[in-house]
This record gives sequence, C-alpha cells and structure tokens, in this order.
Amino acid sequence: MRTVGRTALALVSLLSAGLALTACTASDRPSTLTNTPSATVPAQEQAVPTNDSGSADSGSALPEPSGPPCEVSQYQVSGAPGQEPSITVPTGCTPQDGLVVEDLVEGTGPEIRPGSTASIHYVLATFRDGRTQQSSWDGGQPFEVANVGQAQVIQGWNQGLIGLKQGGRRLLVVPPDLGYPNGRGEIQPGETLVFVVDAVEVQGS
Repeated sequence: MRTVGRTALALVSLLSAGLALTACTASDRPSTLTNTPSATVPAQEQAVPTNDSGSADSGSALPEPSGPPCEVSQYQVSGAPGQEPSITVPTGCTPQDGLVVEDLVEGTGPEIRPGSTASIHYVLATFRDGRTQQSSWDGGQPFEVANVGQAQVIQGWNQGLIGLKQGGRRLLVVPPDLGYPNGRGEIQPGETLVFVVDAVEVQGS
C-alpha cells in the first residue's frame, strides 16, 4: 500500500508539473490565431461580391419572376451621392438578359480601367424578393477591389466596374452566371443581383 501511495503521489506531481509547464509555454508564446485573417471576419470578407464558392442556405425557393423584360428606368434608386442609396426592384417583369450597366451619377475623377484599384461603396438587393442583402455602408468602410477585371470578385463586378469614374454612382443588374449561380448564404441559386455601386476612390487608372 505504501508503494502504491508513493507512485500515485509521484504521478500527481508529474502531472501538476506538466500542466504548469504547458500553461507557462502557452502564455509565453505569442498567439497566432488572433493575428490571422480567419480569426475574425472583417466586414470586407462578409461582402457578397467576393467570388468564393459558397452555397445557399436551405430554405423555401422563391417564385420565378414573370412578365416582359424590365426596363432600366423601372429600377428606382433614391439617395444623394455620398449617402447610402435605397433600391426598389421592379415587379411584374423579368430581368433583362446579360449584364445591365447604367450610370446614375457621372463621376468627375479618375476612371476605373482594367488593373485599377477601386474603393467601392455598394448596396445589394436580390431581384426575386427585392430585399436588401448587403450594404458596405453599414460598416462605414468601402469595399476595396484590386486589379479590376481580374479581381477576386464576381464577374459582374469585374466587367461592370470598368469605366466608372471616381465620384460616380452606377446601377449593375447582374445575371446569375456572372454572380452566384449556385447561390450563397440567403441568396438563392439562379438569383439576379441588383447593385448600386459608388466609386469612392480610384487608383491606377
């Protein structure tokens, strides 16, 4: 019995020493988790225009729109330049074929060209339900797009931002094949994306 007691005491002592050493080592070592981009998700990473391969959340499928093709004038955008816009998506019509690009406010600064870096404020609404899904204005910071034309964003942006000038505001109606054909988050597969984008700053034009 005495031998067993000594052995158990020795094991407890060793375990205590091991735990103390581990705690000391962990506290002395700088944390890498909080310094990595994946530790916290910046607002920029939450923005929908990024082209990572996500999938839609499970939920009820929305009805397909019906009617004649929408006219650009049917998309209503309110809000002064430099302020967050509001989008009213038309009803009783279907999205036009292809990417729709319409300047709402003509900018006077540098123009976005292939390879430019642009800081973009945007609001995104989905066509089927007219809901606003994302807004960079909520976080107060524009979304930076580097190397426009080949940027890590949806193709609707790579194509639709070209020609937009600093200070300008543009409507982009993005078909599913240039956005998220498989859906992403609350965006259903096959959804048409309606953006209003503001060019806050343009470099490398």
